[in-house]
Amino acid sequence: MRRVTVAGDKPYEVVIGPGAAAELGLVLAGTARAAVVHAPPLAAVAGAAVEALQTAGVAAEAVVVPDGEAAKTAQVAAQVWEEFGRLGLTRSDAVVGVGGGAVTDLAGFLAATWTRGVRVVQVPTSLLGMVDAAVGGKTGINTGAGKNLVGAFHPPAAVLADTDVLTGLSDAEFRSGLAEVVKCGFLADGRILELLAADPTGRRDTAELIERAVQVKADAVGEDLFDTGRREYLNYGHTLGHAIERIEDFGWRHGEAVAVGLVFAAELGVQAGLLDRAAADRHRDLLTAMGLPTRYRGDWARLQSVMRVDKKARGASHRFVVLDGMGNPTILTDPDQAWLDAAWAAVAEAA
Repeated sequence: MRRVTVAGDKPYEVVIGPGAAAELGLVLAGTARAAVVHAPPLAAVAGAAVEALQTAGVAAEAVVVPDGEAAKTAQVAAQVWEEFGRLGLTRSDAVVGVGGGAVTDLAGFLAATWTRGVRVVQVPTSLLGMVDAAVGGKTGINTGAGKNLVGAFHPPAAVLADTDVLTGLSDAEFRSGLAEVVKCGFLADGRILELLAADPTGRRDTAELIERAVQVKADAVGEDLFDTGRREYLNYGHTLGHAIERIEDFGWRHGEAVAVGLVFAAELGVQAGLLDRAAADRHRDLLTAMGLPTRYRGDWARLQSVMRVDKKARGASHRFVVLDGMGNPTILTDPDQAWLDAAWAAVAEAA
């Protein structure tokens, strides 16, 4: 079992390996009640979590929410709050999020807001959830204006990344999660890029890739929980990526949109004179080898409008994470429109 500690006021462990979910009863030992939040396709995994908690003496019940991004709405959150009230969940109790990134985002938000904060343990069941959404304490729901614009910083008590569940994950979903892994390679860990170049499927070295990606995130979160400095760099590729997701009404997988965003951000770095052409080409070549998209057909004017309500925006300033050389992220504020247009040309598909 691999373990990564996320530092902060209340440090916690990310446990990575086969059977990691079995530690749920240990993590919540002594807790009176727990609500296990999950989507319908994960009823069996959630049922096992409920059983493990009950065996540990915790009065646990499952709470079902919609699958995918449909769960991350104010309406769903309000319905689950009512369910928490019915269960008698108090501040000394806990929420468990079982599922992909959408469910762990929602579960964390529910835990952050119920009685102004109860513990949450995340049990991610997708690669994306294990390396990104479940780690770091960012929680949130979507609105008509954009993704994750309503939320709270609420670090989990633990993250149990049980790699056994990844064997049943579709290739498309696994690839989507790999986009967040390769992002961490470009940002801070060149070994990730080497492993993926040797095996673009990511299946051979999955546990090491997860551990390395989680470590990159843990290092940033431990220094900057509230996303005002170093943690912002983890949004590399996400400004355009989130805009694509929003315009496509979340019909694109998160990692697919981020992959296009990574190529865009690399080209923007080139236009700004910060990144060399070979490094930008490495982005496209590696993502292509991994089976992830690097082009997108869309309305550039509309995409720019959506990007202006990105979480990194500050007032009228438009801000992008770019690389000032491989492994050296920085923030580019209000880039020249010609640079943006050139970066868009690098990913745009002809209509």
